[in-house]
Amino acid sequence: MAQAKIQAKMNEAALCSKFSRTLSMADRSGRLLESLDQLETRVEALREAASAMEQERECILEMIQSIQNSQEMRNICAGEREELSLTANRLMGRTLSVEISVGTIRNPQQEDALLKATSMIDEIVKKLLSDMEGGRQQLLALHAACVTEAPLVPIDQKFQTVVISCALEDQKKIKRRLETLLRNVENAEKNIKIMDHQKLEGTKANGGH
Repeated sequence: MAQAKIQAKMNEAALCSKFSRTLSMADRSGRLLESLDQLETRVEALREAASAMEQERECILEMIQSIQNSQEMRNICAGEREELSLTANRLMGRTLSVEISVGTIRNPQQEDALLKATSMIDEIVKKLLSDMEGGRQQLLALHAACVTEAPLVPIDQKFQTVVISCALEDQKKIKRRLETLLRNVENAEKNIKIMDHQKLEGTKANGGH
């Protein structure tokens, strides 16, 4: 009888010990999961910050190039133009020395879609030199395929199907690239009009003499 009581006590103690260990393991697991959740939030914040820096770098480079190619730069005297060009080149070099890379994880279908979208844009870019207005209209149709609000121009349905198959981060980058190209085309058209106007003015002045 005494032996049975002792055995029962031992079994009870063993059960309590096992139950205590299980709770402790669950607590540790919970704490580790909470730490990983917090780290995931920080990782996403890091990627967003790096992506914002990447966009800022692109914006700065675009602004420097815009100044370098501006009509204002052509209209100043050679000495000042040389000095400003040196400053612009220095800023360009310092900006390019900042290397930021946010990788995108893609499955094979997304990889293929990105290649197709990039190829479609590249083909239009090649045509810009020979037909700037036609190329601009095509770029607008591609851009319309990337926006959620109702576009003002016809959508390139084929391009839209390709872009939808891209990874979300790639979709954003494709849209930004198209916006940059459209701004560059607009600036180029403005410069051409200004130069053409100046040519006409010069012709009138010579005719007046």
